[in-house]
Amino acid sequence: MTKKKAHKPGSATIALNKRARHEYFIEEEFEAGLALQGWEVKSLRAGKANIGDSYVILKDGEAWLFGANFTPMAVASTHVVCDPTRTRKLLLNQRELDSLYGRINREGYTVVALSLYWKNAWCKVKIGVAKGKKQHDKRSDLKEREWQL
Repeated sequence: MTKKKAHKPGSATIALNKRARHEYFIEEEFEAGLALQGWEVKSLRAGKANIGDSYVILKDGEAWLFGANFTPMAVASTHVVCDPTRTRKLLLNQRELDSLYGRINREGYTVVALSLYWKNAWCKVKIGVAKGKKQHDKRSDLKEREWQL
């Protein structure tokens, strides 16, 4: 019997959206799968992803990830047209979608992508239901972080 490869700690994270935690109050988090094409998986394995400007839109009973940029590899298949900023479907169950719809319909709430990571060879995205911060909220968070140092 073969042994499983040892998992390197910290290598599961592909991309983080640090700006989301700075600009929003994250109230609830969900884990969602991504419907990806082959070249996108190859790019993610190389770590060439950016979710800094990404957000989630709920349309026709489905969740879609907008603004995520997966840079295509130079050695990817030449017969496939690679669109780095295409919208990607999020895989959530109906209960989670209903919860998101209920939270979004309130005033001022949005859904943002927080992180992109591997979980048992599947690519997952952590999304959060968020409310925007005002400028004074950002300043107070900065003061708290400086006091903790």
